[in-house]
This record gives sequence, C-alpha cells and structure tokens, in this order.
Amino acid sequence: MVKVLLVLLCLVFPFLAVLIKEGPCLKVLWAFLLQLLGHIPGVIYGIYQVVKD
Repeated sequence: MVKVLLVLLCLVFPFLAVLIKEGPCLKVLWAFLLQLLGHIPGVIYGIYQVVKD
C-alpha cells in the first residue's frame, strides 16, 4: 500500500517520494536534477528507487 502511494507521488514529485523512501541522501539530489532536466527522467528514476528492494 505504501509503495503504491509512493509511486503515485513519483508521478508529480519524484524527489519527494525518494526522500520519503530513502531519507536525505544523494539519491534525492539525483531525482531532483533529473526532474529539472525533464520530468519523465525524474519520474522513471523515482519509480525505480521506490520499487527496488
């Protein structure tokens, strides 16, 4: 249930979903930078980070 909500959050704010899942780390910065380059790369990276185990 939590993963589903985080994936839905990834569609709007990928860096925020990664921040909630991982905590403050370099992955959040990557998600933010990818979202600045284009929304779709940020979403893909965010979903990948949220779904991986």
